[in-house]
Amino acid sequence: MRRSSPRNGHIKTFAFAPGAQLAEKYEIVSLLGRGWEGEVYKLRESRTGIEHAAKFFFPHRNLQDRAARFYAKKLHKLRHCPILIQYHTQERIPFEGQAITCLVSEYVEGELLSQFLERQPGERIGAFQGLHLLHALAAGMERIHHLHEYHGDLHSKNVIIRRVGISFDLKLLDMFHWGSPKPENMHDDVCDLIRLFYDALGGQKHYARQPAEVKAICCGLKRSIILKKFRTAGQLRSYLETMRWE
Repeated sequence: MRRSSPRNGHIKTFAFAPGAQLAEKYEIVSLLGRGWEGEVYKLRESRTGIEHAAKFFFPHRNLQDRAARFYAKKLHKLRHCPILIQYHTQERIPFEGQAITCLVSEYVEGELLSQFLERQPGERIGAFQGLHLLHALAAGMERIHHLHEYHGDLHSKNVIIRRVGISFDLKLLDMFHWGSPKPENMHDDVCDLIRLFYDALGGQKHYARQPAEVKAICCGLKRSIILKKFRTAGQLRSYLETMRWE
């Protein structure tokens, strides 16, 4: 594997090569993504062939293992929320003289919502599909909010679509992890859900031609109006299930 550290000692990439062995039990399959905190790889258990996803934290983004512990505890607390990826275990591996923490979780087949939308005609979906997408997101977030937790970073590159039929089978990635949950955090989630819906339908370019039922949900993306109508993800889910079409 290639080693690369800048002069300040901060690791900017692990650059694990496919086939590399880790902790005498995993084999690197491929890079799945990278972000501010670290990189995510697809792993295969050497003895069983079972595939997992693992997030490797850059040490300077995981001081005293705080970020890794936070994610592990939160995902364990929310383990009964189907919209979240299931956490399995932590591992520590040596890398360039440092101990690197990785969180091992289930590997989820699918594609990012951003990639899915790019493949659609006009890079958007219609109102019918959009309502089903929003319902799946709201129902998933309702379970998280019920446990007094929140996501905090909902956008199209943090949503995995695993199956599309009459509805969507979704998983969420990368929950925000600073600060204790507050009501405004959950309100942010609700507004982000509406924004995802708005963007998936084509955003401002197509908003004027959307049906009145769509506009009644988007509320022109005005936060105060959205939160007056939908204080929680559960209220949004209930609204979608009982809304009337003219």
